[in-house]
Amino acid sequence: MTLLRSLSFAVISGLIGLSASTDLIRTRRADYTATCQAIAAAVSSASKVYYSGSSQYTKDNEHWASSGSQTSACSFEPANAQDVGIALQLLGKDQTPFAVRSGGHSPNSGFSSTPGVQIALFSFSEVVYDANAQTATIGMGLIWDNVYSELDKYGVTVVGAKTTGVGVGGTVLGGGYTYLSNQYGLSVDNVVSLELVMPNGTVASITSSSNPDLFYGLRGGFNNFGIVTTVTMKTYTQSQVWGGRISYAAAQWDVVNTAIANFVSAVTDPKACVYSTTDYASGVVAIMTILFYDAPTYPNGIFNELLAIPHVDEDISTRAYSNLIQTLPANASSGLRAMFHWVPIEQFTSSMLQMVKNQTLFYGKELSQSSGVLISYDLIPFLPSLYSHSNTPSAFPSSRDAGQGYSFIEVYYGWTDPNDDNVMLQLGAESAAYMKQFAVDAGQNVSNALIYPNCAPPGTALADMYGDAVSSLHSIRSAVDPGNVMGLTGGWRF
Repeated sequence: MTLLRSLSFAVISGLIGLSASTDLIRTRRADYTATCQAIAAAVSSASKVYYSGSSQYTKDNEHWASSGSQTSACSFEPANAQDVGIALQLLGKDQTPFAVRSGGHSPNSGFSSTPGVQIALFSFSEVVYDANAQTATIGMGLIWDNVYSELDKYGVTVVGAKTTGVGVGGTVLGGGYTYLSNQYGLSVDNVVSLELVMPNGTVASITSSSNPDLFYGLRGGFNNFGIVTTVTMKTYTQSQVWGGRISYAAAQWDVVNTAIANFVSAVTDPKACVYSTTDYASGVVAIMTILFYDAPTYPNGIFNELLAIPHVDEDISTRAYSNLIQTLPANASSGLRAMFHWVPIEQFTSSMLQMVKNQTLFYGKELSQSSGVLISYDLIPFLPSLYSHSNTPSAFPSSRDAGQGYSFIEVYYGWTDPNDDNVMLQLGAESAAYMKQFAVDAGQNVSNALIYPNCAPPGTALADMYGDAVSSLHSIRSAVDPGNVMGLTGGWRF
């Protein structure tokens, strides 16, 4: 066979393969659309199925990070738990992939998006406060901004997310760190019950007494066991708080680091919190720190060192808790491809903070060689008692870590070109590994600390997030979902 004939044969073979692949995609899409139609025909008239071209379809598929988005065959907005159950049975029968979207804040591809049926929980949007029980029942279609604003009316709040734009679902099913966590623990520690639609369509209220295994697995185990439509959480009396955002130029970086190290070494008041983030974009460094005290005024001058540093911007006052959350918007970088990583820390020392500064500068320059737009290294200190606020074990945090609550560095990289996905993920993993080893070498006991699943990048091993609990979580999943219906959706799968 001549070279020309060989090339021609290769091209023709490639075209045949491409045609076959395209036909397969079309066949699968047709199959998925058939499932969409079956769901529309079977559910109540209050629930809706939408297709490409409608504004609601666009909203249902929209994600904070473009890396988390896919194009679904249709979107489904169930109006009640019973219709969720009908859809799950049809999805399982047809073996159609699906995704469940609450706030759509995961940057990981396929975690809350799909080429199949996109389930959007927007209709589950109520907040019902029970003053006698001191609880709030919250729909999974809400973002925390809505929840905090509604509970403001009653002078109470719940332990949710610390930034605006974040959905209820991923927080209460994955962990949930916030400014109130030193006092009350994580979101998962404050769950009283969950309405769960099981893979067989059954709707059940899951509590620590009614089903302790599922109650354990759902708090930290995400959507492995079915679809949660509402969650009931403990509420806490909430007065006005003091705090907000203060921003510094790069020239103040070392002074800010010193002030943060002094704060975390001296302040043990659980009502006080500092959250500092350093952004690097196009060679420009910006340092933003959130100061928080859970009262209208802060005592003993605990923030005076940070307040005294010359700064470029300040938005600090006595305000409603819901208003303070707005000072750190999560949507400022929406639309980028993104990754998170998470580095556990026992304490932010001066040397640790200097190391983070060096990492920011080094990887900021590395990312500028590609389509990297923005990186952030966020310093989030907590008290060691962080994981001691619940007597009921949860999938995350693992009971293995219960004796030691970790502070952490949250790593965020944002970029534009999908072709850079692998290199960005590699650089983020490289930086996170270096910082963790730096802490270990400095004598901090974090070598075996588990990674927060909501900030874990794609490909993270289950054992690195759940430790020895993986086998028991797999058993719980197998018992409630023997047909592995939830295996048709994305995320961390047991």
